[in-house]
Amino acid sequence: MKIDVLSIGAFPPGMMQTLHDRFTVTEFRACPPAQSIDPALAERVRAIATEANRGVTRELIAILPKLEIIACFGVGVDAIDLAAARERNIPVTNTPGVMADDVADLAIGLMLASSRQIIAAERFVRDGRWAAGPITLARQVTGKRLGVLGLGGIGRAIADRAAAFKMQVRYSGPRRKPDAPYEFVADPVELARCSDFLMVACKGGPETRHLVSAPMIEALGPAGTLINVARGTVVDEAALIRALKAGKLGFAALDVFENEPHVSPELLALPNVLVQPHHGSATVETREAIGRLVIANIVAQFERRPLPTPVTR
Repeated sequence: MKIDVLSIGAFPPGMMQTLHDRFTVTEFRACPPAQSIDPALAERVRAIATEANRGVTRELIAILPKLEIIACFGVGVDAIDLAAARERNIPVTNTPGVMADDVADLAIGLMLASSRQIIAAERFVRDGRWAAGPITLARQVTGKRLGVLGLGGIGRAIADRAAAFKMQVRYSGPRRKPDAPYEFVADPVELARCSDFLMVACKGGPETRHLVSAPMIEALGPAGTLINVARGTVVDEAALIRALKAGKLGFAALDVFENEPHVSPELLALPNVLVQPHHGSATVETREAIGRLVIANIVAQFERRPLPTPVTR
């Protein structure tokens, strides 16, 4: 008899086909309320595959007595109740290292799009305004100062790409990275103060909630650009909006938001904001690779082999 797996989220076709081939899968688009799970199903479920932004609640974990593994599709596990999983000795896995390049590519793309007015310039041409005169001058990226908040896999990939633009790269995080060839700045506010572009690439969760606060945003300054490809909760969105409105911050380029997919109308109304639909890892190649790693973790658990990518915190 096949093992029962709960699938929470929207996964690539290849991953779903493999899941259905190997397991008995019950699909949910979002994390289901515990009371909505059929009791007979709850008794059988031994694994959960969930998208990082869907997570798993304590209540759901509590009604699954045979649950053996939670496999996260993505790096961030802040939406999974890790404490509840630890209390039951249920391993949690994620997919580090697979998506870093794609997210870094988008982060650099956001930096270029904002500084060189790529979207505004495209509209300028389409709207027929070119014939009336040239577009306003953009800003250079080459040689500018880049601050990276969080030099994990994604942050390091961003920093290495920025080095190719001859940027002066600095970073901040919980600790200095001995193998990083970039200057470490312990104080995040100071990092913002000495940056033209600030990349937010740290982990989400309670410990980093609103880490990018009003003082940090204002330290970046009226000529600075904030780029967030981490989690919306890392940035104090209300403070960000106030700074952008008041001219205390020059520009924001955001792939993530505090209440996504519902983005603040105030934010969307600002002309100095570029937005994306949280799709840093959204390429066919990377999503399929993430899916394969999710399945590899689940299979390893049931074959009693070491998990490829366990979450250890």
